[in-house]
Amino acid sequence: MYRHHPQWLKAQQLVNEGKIGNLLNIHSFFSYYNADPANIRNMAEIGGGGLMDIGCYCISLARFIFNSEPQRVLGKMEYDPEFKTDRLCSGQLDFGDQSSTFTCATQLTSYQRVNIFGTEGRIEIEIPFNAPPDQPCRIWHQQDEKLEEITFELCDQYTIQGDLFSQAILNKTEVPTPLVDSVKNMRVLDAVINSAESDAWVSLSPAIPPD
Repeated sequence: MYRHHPQWLKAQQLVNEGKIGNLLNIHSFFSYYNADPANIRNMAEIGGGGLMDIGCYCISLARFIFNSEPQRVLGKMEYDPEFKTDRLCSGQLDFGDQSSTFTCATQLTSYQRVNIFGTEGRIEIEIPFNAPPDQPCRIWHQQDEKLEEITFELCDQYTIQGDLFSQAILNKTEVPTPLVDSVKNMRVLDAVINSAESDAWVSLSPAIPPD
């Protein structure tokens, strides 16, 4: 849903138009505090944990902005002794000449932020994932010494996502985010887990071709 919010479309536009120079690095952080044993996010047997719940966004956004797949990944995970789920995960994604780093957590103070860095500027997204439908969102674009705050009108990113999906069905066109994209994202998540378990970089096999 986050990819359809105007703030992300603007960030992608700024990058593609060279407004931050050559894109080189992305850093993302996403955390909240949830120690409820009855919450599905804390149930290891059904896929709970920070990486699967919110780390997936950190990986997805890097693939979205770079418009490519990482060649290898490095992961570090710390587990809750009772839930057996990862409550703190950090990762590094190697895209060749570009890289992305992220941290996600389920037992840290609530916070989220994304920074996109280039040779001539940067983009900072204040509320990158849980964009509120009842208040304007803003990003900051810095190019050289000029810093611009960009504010977006109220919108609901889930409504936008639903409308785009409905239009694809009605018009018999491609859906906004095809299923193969989810498969590609899951490949990277699995590699981060494997890296954390082996305490080593994990290379990814050649990218899955589109349908």
